[in-house]
Amino acid sequence: MAMELLLFLLVLCLCGLALHFYYVSWLKPERIRRKLRLQGIAGPPPAFLHGNLKDVKRFLMEEKERREEGEETIRHDYASIIFPHFEQWRKEYGPIFLYTMGNVPMLHVSQAELVKEMNLCKSLDLGKATYLKKTHEPLFGHGILKSNGELWAYQRRIIAPEFFMGKVKGMVDLMVDSAIPMLETWEGRIENGGGRTEIKIDEDLKTYSADVISRASFGSSYSKGKQIFMKLYELKKAVSKPNLLVEITGIRHIPTRRNREVWRLNKEIRSLILQVVKDGGVNEGHCMPEKNFLQAILHNASVAGNGCSTDNAEDFVVDNCKTIYFAGHETTAVSTAWCLLLLAMHQEWQDRARAEVSELCGGNPPDTHSLLKMKTLAMVIQEALRLYPPGPVVAREALQDLKLGGIQLPKGINIFIPVPTMHQDPNSWGPDAFEFKPERFKNGVIGACRVPQMYMPFGAGPRTCLGQNFAMIELKIVLALILQKFRFDLSMNYRHSPKLRLIVEPEFGVDLIMTKVELNLVD
Repeated sequence: MAMELLLFLLVLCLCGLALHFYYVSWLKPERIRRKLRLQGIAGPPPAFLHGNLKDVKRFLMEEKERREEGEETIRHDYASIIFPHFEQWRKEYGPIFLYTMGNVPMLHVSQAELVKEMNLCKSLDLGKATYLKKTHEPLFGHGILKSNGELWAYQRRIIAPEFFMGKVKGMVDLMVDSAIPMLETWEGRIENGGGRTEIKIDEDLKTYSADVISRASFGSSYSKGKQIFMKLYELKKAVSKPNLLVEITGIRHIPTRRNREVWRLNKEIRSLILQVVKDGGVNEGHCMPEKNFLQAILHNASVAGNGCSTDNAEDFVVDNCKTIYFAGHETTAVSTAWCLLLLAMHQEWQDRARAEVSELCGGNPPDTHSLLKMKTLAMVIQEALRLYPPGPVVAREALQDLKLGGIQLPKGINIFIPVPTMHQDPNSWGPDAFEFKPERFKNGVIGACRVPQMYMPFGAGPRTCLGQNFAMIELKIVLALILQKFRFDLSMNYRHSPKLRLIVEPEFGVDLIMTKVELNLVD
């Protein structure tokens, strides 16, 4: 009798789990989809469990085969390469359509007016997408990148002051300092090559950017923070693949080999970060900020109230340290690589930018005053960020029911904006939208685009990247220093292949032919 009861309870439990799984994987997302279909929004029909994932994989495979068969050319309209499924569905369903990734219903939006309205929306009910939140939690924790609502607003109040232009200006010497080893290495290679050499620039730029982030964040050089960066990279690899089972069921505490590796790395990274923050870094004879970024926000969080204990403050620092690494390290390095690629392809703009830097700096490293006057270089950077934005998507989630642009968005719907598509829309940017023309930014974004809110290299609306000033200054500094010392052309070995790896980067790197700038060539 006891065995029969136990068996009955087991069957009941399994039935309950099965019903819950069916509700989470199908009924709940279908309820959201139905509300949008009733408003006339169509899209590709989803399948049970995987939604439209198989369709996406098929489109990507077809695009890969097409490119392998065709001749490689340098074209900047690459949205169809990284998002071939969107391009196909846009043709079938228009700029607003519904699709599903696993059990997550998505609303694709590439209509200018609706993007504008989303950009202007300040409601906390339109927050950061929670899609893959469980999978990515080891990477970002509850830091500002993934948090929503009052928690996000609180973190922004703590972090934002550290990225005000006044603070960023104080890091100019630090950024110049970090670039010197890279420049000296390139000079040595050019001399060894008889005055001309080919350099694959990507890893050097990443090392430079890592050094800047490490000095600004930890108060120590990349050599001191290298162990943290290496372990963060290992953690990124360990959690990079979406886990559909975890997202649907929420089960992530089973001690699998992958989970044990993630737990170990998280523990080690936390310990290393807190140790460096408490030590205050090591001044190795280089220019360091008086109080590094992580020390500053730890102090801010400790005195901000809201019941923030020391443990909570430490969690806050660790989670946001990871965010800074992923948001500000590779993105800046890759953006620099795209800028150099475009300048190598357009020598007239390289010459104009070099002449400006020479006039303003007079052979000295750039300082705060000269950086603010670099209008030509600013236009080049803005145009490069338009063609190759660091973040290829802006994703939001309706955390409550809300209305935007005449559409009633049900709670739980994820809105997905493809940034390259918006940045290269001929209706808003003109018939030359696929071309590199920095002069379009002569009068700023307002003068460059019919709907300025469509320009989103650093995100959109209230969630625009806090590090925007930091990134722009860093880009100007490294480009100005390179232009002062080197003239560069695109190598015949360069293969143009924008690749989506969280950010859009050159799949095979950027190969440049470099020579030293002769003083008499710069007026």
